[in-house]
Amino acid sequence: MIAAMRSVQPARRWLLLLVLLVAGALSGCASGGAVQRATQGPTADEVWVARFVQGYGRLPTFDEQVAWKEGLESRVLAYLSRRPELATSTRASQFRFQRRVMVGMQKDEVVLLLEQPDTMTSDEAAMRAAAGRFWEPIGRHAKEMWIYPSGWRLYFDGDRLVDVIVADRRRLE
Repeated sequence: MIAAMRSVQPARRWLLLLVLLVAGALSGCASGGAVQRATQGPTADEVWVARFVQGYGRLPTFDEQVAWKEGLESRVLAYLSRRPELATSTRASQFRFQRRVMVGMQKDEVVLLLEQPDTMTSDEAAMRAAAGRFWEPIGRHAKEMWIYPSGWRLYFDGDRLVDVIVADRRRLE
């Protein structure tokens, strides 16, 4: 009987260790409040799908995706035709293929790709809270913050995108 109890104790230790590891992993996943600084923001597709899911409670169908992509492509081509200096630059691929916002873009370029933000603010306290530990370098230049779905925060100095933050990213279900 004593031998049987000794063989149970290592199993309990392993079970305890396993429970502690799982609890640690779950607590790390639950702390979704981490703020990350980036040089590139969301893609147009990512923002559109997040808004679609928020509005309709489902993922878009293939036909809805194709219609949206054709509309975006038309808007991008019209924009580039009005700005030939941009159309012939290396930045044109940001609009045509990657469709991703990058630090240095102008507001109208961001709106072209992501449409209007969900929220705009010039309130320093709100911008500071959203930037978290990155506020010191961001605060030197940021005068306005635009908020997009999936935790994206875009900081502007006048007409220029100067910083990007992403927080509380959750997977679309």
